Amino acid sequence: MRSALLWGSRNKWLEDQFRRRRFAQRAVQRFMPGEDAEAALTAAEALKARGMPTILTELGENLTDLQAAGGVTRDYLALLERISQRKLDTQVSIKLTQLGLDLNRDAALENLLTIVGRAGEYGNFVWVDMEDSSYVDVTLELFRKARAERPNLGLCLQSYLYRTAADLESLIPLQPAIRLVKGAYNEPPSVAYPKKADVDSQYLSLAMRLLKGDARQGTPPLGFGTHDVRLIGLIRQHAEAIGLAQDGFEAQMLYGIRREEQERLVRSGMQVRVLISFGAAWFPWYMRRLAERPANVWFVMKTMLQ
Repeated sequence: MRSALLWGSRNKWLEDQFRRRRFAQRAVQRFMPGEDAEAALTAAEALKARGMPTILTELGENLTDLQAAGGVTRDYLALLERISQRKLDTQVSIKLTQLGLDLNRDAALENLLTIVGRAGEYGNFVWVDMEDSSYVDVTLELFRKARAERPNLGLCLQSYLYRTAADLESLIPLQPAIRLVKGAYNEPPSVAYPKKADVDSQYLSLAMRLLKGDARQGTPPLGFGTHDVRLIGLIRQHAEAIGLAQDGFEAQMLYGIRREEQERLVRSGMQVRVLISFGAAWFPWYMRRLAERPANVWFVMKTMLQ
């Protein structure tokens, strides 16, 4: 089912059919508060009141028009201003293909630096998302260039790729902020672990490496992006064993997924940062969310019957 959902995330015919169905919007609302930035900011304010900082990301990837990429850049500049005005503890996260990477690397880098520079003026922070495996090398290249100019920039790494342990070691001298996730693209077994147990094992191994002093020195709190409470518990136990304060790392979890667990972790003293997505280009992202936990398909089916 996971493979089928990931295949479907790139199927334009299926996207068109799904968007036409009246139940689609209701189903998507489980994972995003709305398509516009105002809905995302309102959700961030509500989470702030419950002790949870946030990350906002505008959905969309693989743009084929540099003017559109410029529009996304302006969207993020406006979003950063509104975050500052509302005094939210809210970072932003972007995909380089939103900024024109498929068209012009220099333009994508310029757009990235513009966003990160404005975030720095507001005392804010920007994350670069990792996309599918074909983009890893260029993402690392542009991240290194941007990070050399702007310190308020972090990077997402995916534990399901065989190469990630080596990539992490190459990045550690930069002392960057890292968000560790499992990965949500349909990758071949030649580049990624096909078995969940192996992905989880590498995730834990990478997490242990990140918790070492040379990996986390000088960075903002480490971000562990997972809803796997077993892994979160093991990471937390190790952090306590080495004397790392609870503000030195955080669980980063998606809006609408395991909400009760998010609340429980906050009550127990752990910092939880919630990633809120918004935007009209939600179909590929939504299908990947279903693929991460195929049991969510039952939720969609129930929604169809309401």
